Amino acid sequence: MPIVPSTFQAPSLLRNGHVQTIVGALLRRSRRARFERDRLELEDGDFLDLRWLRHGHARLAILSHGLEGSADEGYIRGMAVALAAAGWDALAWNFRGCGEEPNRLVRLYHSGATEDLSAVVQHAAKSYGRIALIGFSLGGNLTLKYMGEAPPHDSVMAAVAISAPVDLAASARMLDQRRSNRLYLRRFINSLVSKVEA
Repeated sequence: MPIVPSTFQAPSLLRNGHVQTIVGALLRRSRRARFERDRLELEDGDFLDLRWLRHGHARLAILSHGLEGSADEGYIRGMAVALAAAGWDALAWNFRGCGEEPNRLVRLYHSGATEDLSAVVQHAAKSYGRIALIGFSLGGNLTLKYMGEAPPHDSVMAAVAISAPVDLAASARMLDQRRSNRLYLRRFINSLVSKVEA
């Protein structure tokens, strides 16, 4: 698969990444994706919660959320609705520990957990011969890692990573060192700590 560079140009009022993040989170119109809930049982005894948006299209996009997000985030729902309008079915999935109920195993998600994405792809490929992967932030990192490992499933025809922290160590330093990033860091840490304590 060729690598296609982004041609994105932010509008002049949204050139700052923080403004893009905050405006997107606060002002995004809530798109009502009517997800069908499903649960994928894993070989290790755990599970992944899935959200399907099916309209009978032949192509499927698998959506992977970002750090401490979920399949129910506004950006995931918005993408699913946009994909449906463009002739795609969508499948959003919750990383381990990001669903509405705790997972069975004492194991959280991480950017290297491509075996979970692989399980989702294999499950979806039973019904779809043409699959695209779309990952946001940490989900984008996971998508890229999956694509770079052993050849992806034959059904995977494309992959997109949006705002992926490709250099995780540098991204962690950036979150910690810049005052403007402390708000994000605090949110992530509080959410992760509450999961560990549960």
